[in-house]
Amino acid sequence: MRDRIRKLIAERKVVAVDVDTLTDTSDLYEAGLSSFASIQFMLALEDEFDIEFPERMLTRKTFVSIESIDRSIAELIGEQV
Repeated sequence: MRDRIRKLIAERKVVAVDVDTLTDTSDLYEAGLSSFASIQFMLALEDEFDIEFPERMLTRKTFVSIESIDRSIAELIGEQV
């Protein structure tokens, strides 16, 4: 799943640095993720994984890193089963 997240980051150009320079725990906001870009990226994630982020997850903490995004998506996919 993290590879798919990385691919989306690269395709959508949501950060100012090359995605290959990011670790799974790198702060995406420090890498250039803006509030507007995070909304666009969230919508792309919802489309890619066929999920919907609930209001409780619409926080900076959810989208701060590839690891946190992965964990949130895993939780949502688990809830759909």
